[in-house]
Amino acid sequence: MSQTRPSIFYLDLLRCLAAIAVVLIHVLGPWRHLWGLAPMDQWMAASGYNALSRWAVPVFMMITGALLLSDNRPFVCKDYMKRRLLKVVVPFIAWTLIYSIASGWADGGFSQELAIDTLVGSPREPAWYHLWFFYDFIPLYFVIPLLAPLLANMNKERIKLIIAAWMLLTLTHWLHVDTPLRQNLILYSGYLILGWYLFNRDNSQQVKWWVLAGSLALLINLTGTWWFAELKRGYSAFFMGYKSLNTVVIAAMLFVLAQRYADRIQGPLRKIISLIARYSLGIYLVHPLLLIPVRDLGNGVYSWFGSNWIGLPAIAILTLFAALLLTMALSRVPVINRLVP
Repeated sequence: MSQTRPSIFYLDLLRCLAAIAVVLIHVLGPWRHLWGLAPMDQWMAASGYNALSRWAVPVFMMITGALLLSDNRPFVCKDYMKRRLLKVVVPFIAWTLIYSIASGWADGGFSQELAIDTLVGSPREPAWYHLWFFYDFIPLYFVIPLLAPLLANMNKERIKLIIAAWMLLTLTHWLHVDTPLRQNLILYSGYLILGWYLFNRDNSQQVKWWVLAGSLALLINLTGTWWFAELKRGYSAFFMGYKSLNTVVIAAMLFVLAQRYADRIQGPLRKIISLIARYSLGIYLVHPLLLIPVRDLGNGVYSWFGSNWIGLPAIAILTLFAALLLTMALSRVPVINRLVP
């Protein structure tokens, strides 16, 4: 998410948009499974925003691929482990401990047993819902040094073939076709390659085709999710998984759109976007703490806004900026600043 190299604004824009989308996904989380229990318009708002924002994590992975696979510096394992890997692993371990403690608070009291059980079980299951990302993201750091020299020396036409094969694999995974290649490490590594490929070429002539394909995928996500919910009589994530072809196309569309048009953004908005992008990893890590009272439907926070169509994005934006301020404050505290790199 956050990087140490000089800022590239369209990547900052993508980080900012992805951070907003992630917070929105977590804000609407309690409503997704309330089909038939909540008023239909309230449920449709949550389901609709969910269907339109599931590209967030893949975009983060594409940015990582774009930057780290393009790093031409000589590879030194010790430096790489310290400079890249530990900057992700240390916060992951620390926040696993923090959220394990948070999990112990229930019904107005603290359960040490529950907190310990959560921590002990964390190698198998994330201590909090958003930490799943690190279980799939950290292994990619071991793939990147192997992919980088291969891609640097490979003919561009062969790379196109690899991307096409990966897209076919995401389709087979989406359709639950049985194959030993349906592994998270392989499926998520494809986002690294796609990000690197789009980052290192001029995509201006292909923008209209990506927009056409991506818009169609978004429409399928939206209408398909509502349709499947009616068929299943409950929530369905079939059309919008992180490892579905729809999500690949949407993420790629957003990448080339940002690449093409981001520099039109100037003035204070540009500075705000860059600020959010700089602290995007910290925002990702801390914002669920702020959402604990919000996601408790019994507290009635969502009802303050009258409609989920208004309330969900409003709460997401408010949470984003609260998380930004908290992250900025933590980043100024020695030692603790390592938890929000």
